[in-house]
Amino acid sequence: MNTKYLEISSEVKNALTNNMPLVALESTIISHGMPYPQNKETALEVEQIIRDNGAVPATIAIINGKIKVGLNNDEIDHLARSGKEIIKASRRDIPYLISKKIDGATTVASTMIAANLAGIKIFATGGIGGVHRGASESFDISADLQELANTNVAVVCAGIKAILDLGLTMEYLETFGIPVLGYQTNELPAFYTRKSGHRVNFRMESALEIAKLLRSKWDLDLNGGVIIANPVPKDKELDYNVMNKAIEEALIEEKKLGIAGKDSTPYLLGKVKELTGGLSLKANIELVYNNAKLAAQIAKEYNN
Repeated sequence: MNTKYLEISSEVKNALTNNMPLVALESTIISHGMPYPQNKETALEVEQIIRDNGAVPATIAIINGKIKVGLNNDEIDHLARSGKEIIKASRRDIPYLISKKIDGATTVASTMIAANLAGIKIFATGGIGGVHRGASESFDISADLQELANTNVAVVCAGIKAILDLGLTMEYLETFGIPVLGYQTNELPAFYTRKSGHRVNFRMESALEIAKLLRSKWDLDLNGGVIIANPVPKDKELDYNVMNKAIEEALIEEKKLGIAGKDSTPYLLGKVKELTGGLSLKANIELVYNNAKLAAQIAKEYNN
């Protein structure tokens, strides 16, 4: 990709030049993840957590025809205030938004693309997309998975979004050789909760162990990403049964309303928030903070 479409902030450029640890951050969580001003406050707090843990944050979005790596406060405020007016930008959407100079909030897939272009290897987010429930009929599979199959960026997350089919997503990841690492856990976390009934591929006890695995993978030219599944803090997780009941109700309502495609995930997350009385949003914020901290620690070890 021609770098004329890429604009890197002075802070991120300085970090790249001086081999400082960097952590990429998506922007869909700002525009579509929660209401204003909570979204802005969360975005700024995530950046601060990364700085406090010795790395440089690089929040990514498409602004006025450029893929911007490292947003300033005004740009974060713009995304936060505009909310769902900002288009969710996955791989498919990038050329259209750039050519039309339309702003876009990057998803996991497009953030990975931008991070890779800029030379950033570690990315922190909430949860990744995957195979949707009922995908055998709808073929609804997130573009995040294909990006993970091809792009050399490690994604620190609280597992696969719980509204999805976790078993089928794990099968898909295995097919494309994408390792799923559990940070101090053998069980795949399910976004809002620490348990899912599924096992990770490999348990890792420290940021250093994870960094060594990333080095080994990419030194061997084994292209593609790595999922680092970091469970939500125990005192912040939702009750497993409460979460599943809310998800089932949300899925029934979604089907009645005929919601599908890229509108599905935001709708389901919003409905689960409503059904849990806002507890799912609180858990979401806490797990993002937790992921930012671990990502910064991994970035430091990777750069040593």
